[in-house]
Amino acid sequence: MRRKISVVIPSFNEEGNIEVLATKLVEVLKKVNYDYEVIFVDDGSSDGTLNSLKTLNGLDENLYYLELSRNFGHQNALKAGYDYADGDAVISMDSDMQHPPDMIPQFLEKWEAGYDVVYTCREYQDEATFFKTKSSDLFYSVINSLSDTKLERGTADFRLIDRKVANVLSSLTEDGLFIRGLIKWLGFKQYGIHYQCDARFSGKSKYNLKKMLRFAVQGITAFSVKPLNMAIGIGGFFAACSLLYIPYILISYFDGEAVLGWSSILATIVFFGGVQLMVMGIIGLYLGKLFMQSKQRPNYIIRSTNLQRITHDITKLRH
Repeated sequence: MRRKISVVIPSFNEEGNIEVLATKLVEVLKKVNYDYEVIFVDDGSSDGTLNSLKTLNGLDENLYYLELSRNFGHQNALKAGYDYADGDAVISMDSDMQHPPDMIPQFLEKWEAGYDVVYTCREYQDEATFFKTKSSDLFYSVINSLSDTKLERGTADFRLIDRKVANVLSSLTEDGLFIRGLIKWLGFKQYGIHYQCDARFSGKSKYNLKKMLRFAVQGITAFSVKPLNMAIGIGGFFAACSLLYIPYILISYFDGEAVLGWSSILATIVFFGGVQLMVMGIIGLYLGKLFMQSKQRPNYIIRSTNLQRITHDITKLRH
């Protein structure tokens, strides 16, 4: 009996890429000696992405979709794909054609060689924008300097994981997912492949600077308490600096000089007030994560699907 490969693809407003990617994937997967399924996860798209996904089964009977009830974010959509894929190995990739389907045979070769995780590291081509390359470098620099889980520069969500890894990942229910960090944290036998990132086929990137910063904070707070230690250090440093006022106060007192400088006092109060707010904000981030986790809400909700093995479960939820 041939082993089965699952490919999961989160999709958000990717109407112009779906058919091209599906055609290319089917072409590649038909050449490998495995059974296969491809699961597109529509993450609350507002364009024609879902309509495009619903027509894919006519192209190949092994193409499926999951429609989420709203936009839950890329990481949660990816988790949905992992949870419902049933292949002996699961490959994840983006739907913008920047992850080359032609690399799938390389993944399978390393998997057959005994690796449980085959991950990729992006290398941007010369035409990549200065902002994109520098922001990516900054992202991984910040993550690796503050997080206890180290990631190679350019690590992407384009990877293969073995069924045993997928089972462990599916059992995790934490809020604020950072899957590339979780995969690294899980361990197992891993192998990295460097690749040239292709140009996006259609549409625009969904990751702007604001989203990248939020993603970085999510990754750092998911795997490290270093920011809390930094907050303690900052507080201790400025408390020590405040001791420098003591000689000034004593000298002013014995010299009989009036204590002047209301503006400097006000500036000092405002400065230390800002430091306190920053430290409280860091603590608040961790408390907020605990609060959200305590609710135990699901990472995603499925509205519809043509994947037969879970259609019955959705029907029960509707009733």
